[in-house]
Amino acid sequence: MTAEKAPPYYNRVFMAAPNLSSVRALIFDLDGTLIDSQRDLIRSVNATLQEMGREELHEDTISGYIGHGAPQLVSRALGENASNHECNRALQFFLAHYNEHKLDSTCAYAGVPEALELLAHYPMAILTNKPVRVSMRILEGLGLAKYFRAVYGGNSFETKKPDPLGAQTILREFAASPNEALLIGDSEVDVQTARNAGTLAAAVTYGFGTHDRAAHPADIYLDRLTDLVPLLGVGAGRK
Repeated sequence: MTAEKAPPYYNRVFMAAPNLSSVRALIFDLDGTLIDSQRDLIRSVNATLQEMGREELHEDTISGYIGHGAPQLVSRALGENASNHECNRALQFFLAHYNEHKLDSTCAYAGVPEALELLAHYPMAILTNKPVRVSMRILEGLGLAKYFRAVYGGNSFETKKPDPLGAQTILREFAASPNEALLIGDSEVDVQTARNAGTLAAAVTYGFGTHDRAAHPADIYLDRLTDLVPLLGVGAGRK
């Protein structure tokens, strides 16, 4: 089940329910949340499959594999019968190809720069399963790096999301308790990470991550990142 737009009444009900007055730290996913990197990722996966002598996959299939980190993305694209050697060789090709083409089509989603500017007084961090170096280069290339006090990727820790280690590390760095943090992402991996770390969870409706909302409901759903601004009281006397 891929990410789908919730009907307007669904957004209103869930947005109105949680009390965000205690939130003082924000943790963001990257792909599908702040940046639309789908096309560049798909092209790099299919280039990798060509290099490995495999048939290309449909973009919807590849999209369903995104969100768990590059090793799993490449492994799933190759299929169950791929050997460890093939997976390792394909991963190295993918990383090199993607590094060269990471900003060919990738851009910030509408409203993201404006929202980050309005929320800049909050300590904010990136927690993504994407490798940290390429994540930083993309943020810098799009002019978004300045908003984040910390950026952690899928190779920053021994474990990846939905393991809470990354989120817990950020909370310690920000001297924030779990109930003072909101994790914003586009997939069920992000919601699971929030639950495992004890933070609130917000899910954007425009991303491309897999999200079974019945199994992993978020506390709030956002049609645009700017929808988060009034929910946090920004612009209404809370600075």
